[in-house]
Amino acid sequence: MLDLGSGVGTSIPWVKRYLPNAQLTCADVSERSLEVAQSRFPDSSRFVHFDGHTLPFEQGEFNLAYAMCVFHHIDHAEHVHLLGELKRVVGPRGTVVIFEHNPLNPLTVRAVNTCEFDVNAKLITARNMKRACLDAGFSDVVVRFRIFFPHMLAKLRPLEKYLSHVPLGAQYAVYASAA
Repeated sequence: MLDLGSGVGTSIPWVKRYLPNAQLTCADVSERSLEVAQSRFPDSSRFVHFDGHTLPFEQGEFNLAYAMCVFHHIDHAEHVHLLGELKRVVGPRGTVVIFEHNPLNPLTVRAVNTCEFDVNAKLITARNMKRACLDAGFSDVVVRFRIFFPHMLAKLRPLEKYLSHVPLGAQYAVYASAA
């Protein structure tokens, strides 16, 4: 598995807990973030710096690649190219999953606008991310919306599976494959 834009390794404990046999590669443009991740989780993953343009991996090296709230930090003009790189490294039988904040959700927009890490962020609609995936050569692209209920209404979260097509969730996930 490839975690694109892995930062300081936040996904590593989740992967180790739910997919203990997975081999995880964390890739990021920030060498400092990768150093922090490696110190937090030594010997748990492979940590690879990349230039933000070309992924330093072989074609079809991964079965799954994901990016969690990364693309809103990347110039929108670069999305199709980087998605094409992800398509290349997962090969024809792999899957790419992109998680992003939903700009159609006003609470999400407020949270992003007040977050110091998102100063230069430009949110992407699910429709535009799906279009970028198709333009990058993926043939099977599905969008699912998530996180409809805040923490105080967490008891209602089992209902979210019925709302995944409603474009008002705080985030969305785009599942893309070449198959």
